[in-house]
Amino acid sequence: MEPVLVRCPLCLRDHAFVVPVHSCPCGAPVALRAARGAPATTVTQRVWADFWVTARCEACGREDHWPQPELGCPCGTVLRVPVLTGPPADIATEPETGPEAATKPEPGTEAGPDAGAATGAAPTTVAGPAAGGGPPAHIPLPRTASRPRAPFQPLPVRTARDAVTAAGLYLGWLGYRGISQPDERPASRIDLRAEGAMAQVETSTCPTGVREIECLWLNALSESVSGIFFSLAGYEDAATRRADLVSMPLFALDLTGTPQPANGAAEELLSAGA
Repeated sequence: MEPVLVRCPLCLRDHAFVVPVHSCPCGAPVALRAARGAPATTVTQRVWADFWVTARCEACGREDHWPQPELGCPCGTVLRVPVLTGPPADIATEPETGPEAATKPEPGTEAGPDAGAATGAAPTTVAGPAAGGGPPAHIPLPRTASRPRAPFQPLPVRTARDAVTAAGLYLGWLGYRGISQPDERPASRIDLRAEGAMAQVETSTCPTGVREIECLWLNALSESVSGIFFSLAGYEDAATRRADLVSMPLFALDLTGTPQPANGAAEELLSAGA
């Protein structure tokens, strides 16, 4: 992605910012489009509804809510980068009608179901399991890890520290590097850090709620890394729904020390690896 210039309205510093690319459940990348020339706004009060922007996957047509891009300025200001939410300008919103709408096949080719593939044209519809229905709720990615992984060797969980250690071993097995854990749990409750990720391990006997998911997501967002959650008691339904909105992997950790995916994002991480 080409970086865009973002200016801090307080200190007037210019920053080259690359808008993040997200992954649609169908597997296709979804790139947010920066509103070039529009000024960035400062974040003075965090409201959950302001964190989201709607973007459409051009591959399957699914519309999802993705995190609003933000940038931290060295002066201490958090900047919200403006993005476009409408269809691209070069995509017609109204279908053509009339004789000009008909396309003629190249000489030597026949019109048919495979005609679009022969000419390289993009298909106009995507077949799904239910004709005429909306996009599927979730399509797990195939197992595409760069190299086959040996079976995970769990660590039995007897103490809270064992749970954190077992989660760290699992992150390493998934492919994360540079895994570390603090000697004492910090106020942010981040138990594990790795290159490109941070993780929280909940060892209480109560299912993890929405607040814990939101706190980890905000901590990960502020450092531009992925948040991954492990819980011994599982998750409340509302917490799972909130994690699905932000594509945060949730794993249920049992006393054998073997994490199990608890939502679609965790299944995809297990399939593809870090």
